[in-house]
Amino acid sequence: MKVGIYNNETAESQRVTKLLRAEIERAGLTYDDQHPEVVITIGGDGTLLSAFHHYIDQLDRIRFVGIHTGHLGFYTDWRNFEIDDLVDSLVQDSGQSVSYPLLDMRAGYSDGTVDNYVALNEATIRNITKTMVCDVYINNQLFENFRGDGLCISTPTGSTAYNKSVGGAIMDPNSVGFQLAEMASLNNRVFRTLGSPIIFGADTKLMLRLRDVNDHVMTCDREQLRLKNEKGKRHLMEVSFQVSQKRISFARYRHTNFWNRVKDSFIGGGK
Repeated sequence: MKVGIYNNETAESQRVTKLLRAEIERAGLTYDDQHPEVVITIGGDGTLLSAFHHYIDQLDRIRFVGIHTGHLGFYTDWRNFEIDDLVDSLVQDSGQSVSYPLLDMRAGYSDGTVDNYVALNEATIRNITKTMVCDVYINNQLFENFRGDGLCISTPTGSTAYNKSVGGAIMDPNSVGFQLAEMASLNNRVFRTLGSPIIFGADTKLMLRLRDVNDHVMTCDREQLRLKNEKGKRHLMEVSFQVSQKRISFARYRHTNFWNRVKDSFIGGGK
């Protein structure tokens, strides 16, 4: 088996990386961070997000494993003191995995060019200088005209991240679909939106057509792109979203109950 390591720059993550690499080689496994079969991330959920985008062209042949060296994350199952147990699991690996859906994001510009992205957690679009106005289409039919700070479009596994902060619902990670949540929408006698999160199925296409071309910020997971309209330059016209044909796979050597993790992270103690 070929194993790669992707870590953040904290002292603890560096220490664990050094220890893990020595144990991998001692166990007779091959260290390969160019074309790995399993990628072990060391840090937190942010580190795993970075590793996901680093290896995005190899998702069909990579499984991820997360070691957290800080606060417990939703993608990191192992602790920094469980290196020996993890290496034993790698040695005994039989290909066991679990996979989750991703989000395709397609941005169309005034000059006819298109940028394509894939999100593990979410995509957002906002206007940073004034109210964002856009037409919302579901399966090519106009659904509503949105006015507000912006919109967040999230995957099931990303529903516990920024989506939850803006009032979105938490989705079971075994669901295949995605979610739209509003950021501070304007709802009064003149302007009206649905005002609640919308969960879409696997075959739905969501499209946002912007009414203004200035000062939009678009994000895909941790990547941010400011779309400033300059004279003679392209500007963003529309963004569409749908479930990606790609999926992310995790090597699961032990069961981690998602809803127990949600309870521990957001509710806390008690029986």
